Amino acid sequence: MSLSSLVASDLTAALKAHDELTTSCLRLIKNALQNKEKDLRRPLGDDEGVAILKSLAKQRRESIEKFTAGHRQDLADKEAAELVIIERYLPTQLDEAQINAILDEVFQELQPQGPKDNGRVMKAAMARLGAQADGKLVSALVRQRL
Repeated sequence: MSLSSLVASDLTAALKAHDELTTSCLRLIKNALQNKEKDLRRPLGDDEGVAILKSLAKQRRESIEKFTAGHRQDLADKEAAELVIIERYLPTQLDEAQINAILDEVFQELQPQGPKDNGRVMKAAMARLGAQADGKLVSALVRQRL
């Protein structure tokens, strides 16, 4: 089942259950996916759908930080609840130990000489990790090693 059809069926279920938060969040996801399809003039692939969901999740994380810093816990809680809903549709994220194991392989292959090779290492690491790891975490781990 494609991501768009999964979101559509879950939206129908949320509407029937009268779950306002889930309904509004799923409508947001559905609209983001449809807008991208219109821009591309073709159906989205799974990787493209996941990329959109990752950007929506990133927006929520940034909003949570800003609302918390601005002492607006009510809005931060709403964003956190939306983030949980969005993360249901993302692939499971690898933990730090699993990311480090993949980074070990990448470092073994590329033999980076220092911080100047950061871009090369990140490109290879993200190609292997894909949507299973947050780029910010991977970047921090790579910089730590270099």
